Amino acid sequence: MLLLATVSGVAVGNVYFPQSLTPAVAAGLHVSPGGAATVITAAQAGYTAGLFLLVPLGDRVPVRRLLPTLLVVTGLGLLAASLAPGLPVLVALSLVIGTSTVVAPIIGPFVAGLVPASRQGVTNGLLLSGSTGGMLLARTVSGYLASWWSWRVPYALAGILMLGLAAVAGRALPMVGPATAQPYPRLLASPVRLLFCMPDLRRSCLYQATIFGGFSAVWACVALLLTGPHYGFDARAVGLLALVNAGTMIATPMAGRLVDRHGPDVVNLVCAGGVLLSAGLLALGSLPPLVLGTLVLDMAMQSGMTANQVRIYGLSSGARSRLNTAYMTCAYAGGAAGSWLGLHGYAAFGWGGVCALVAALAAIPGGALLRRTAKARSAAPGASETPSAPIR
Repeated sequence: MLLLATVSGVAVGNVYFPQSLTPAVAAGLHVSPGGAATVITAAQAGYTAGLFLLVPLGDRVPVRRLLPTLLVVTGLGLLAASLAPGLPVLVALSLVIGTSTVVAPIIGPFVAGLVPASRQGVTNGLLLSGSTGGMLLARTVSGYLASWWSWRVPYALAGILMLGLAAVAGRALPMVGPATAQPYPRLLASPVRLLFCMPDLRRSCLYQATIFGGFSAVWACVALLLTGPHYGFDARAVGLLALVNAGTMIATPMAGRLVDRHGPDVVNLVCAGGVLLSAGLLALGSLPPLVLGTLVLDMAMQSGMTANQVRIYGLSSGARSRLNTAYMTCAYAGGAAGSWLGLHGYAAFGWGGVCALVAALAAIPGGALLRRTAKARSAAPGASETPSAPIR
């Protein structure tokens, strides 16, 4: 678990650490900051493509072979990026790196097949804790390395780290046979089919898409708030605010234990309430409530992710990677929509408009869960979670 949590964190960090390197890349390659920012866009676009194209392979290819292969491709891509002579080459390599670094969404379903049902929540929370740590540390460490030496150093060190983890993972992971023998084209179509036939998958997607949308709206606009006339901070304040939210790494394993004890619906309802609370704190406008509000928001979003993934992994032991593909795609679509709405809300109504958007998005899963809870109380025990037949 420690190894897989580390691999998840390092892999997720490959998508996020270029966000701190834009000024250094612009200066080093003699391009505009806007041009250098296309590196970030390419990495995110590649990650989205990898979710669709590669994550379903977790049901078809033994993870002991698939995971080290992806780590090696990512490591070589990072090393090549550290030597990129110009922006076009770096953008192309960033697309490859983003596509192949989708190992965290493959690890989650893999681990779900190794642990008993009574520990699904806590193990998934530990994996998310590793991913959160990688996301937070990658931004900060890469920024300092670039300021001390060059933007090329973070790429080189990340590449060496990925190759080292590939060697360890190839020896340490157990050999587990594939869950399905479906041909690749059918694997790609399967997540869409699963969305249509599994109500619990659809509602998990709805819960996370709305909560992640509110989360993305805040983090898309908080830099504008902190560097604007109200606070007058520089860009380093955003990185420090992100580090404050490292407390989320402790929250997700705790949320996982609650999922194991009380079920996903209870934790999802608490998380929706936490997002509503964070919207109120963020709306107060002063710095201490802003820090506390972002912390509560991050904890609620990641804890909800834990609950939702435990729910979908329980739907079918033979299609966990494809279920995760459908789920993560919907979640990222919600995050993209939240960022877009948040920026337009900030432009039209200021920070208060962003806070109102967060509250409205949290009310969607909150209301749905309250109605579901009320129905479950009047129904037979066990009606709150709908089991599904195994899928191959």
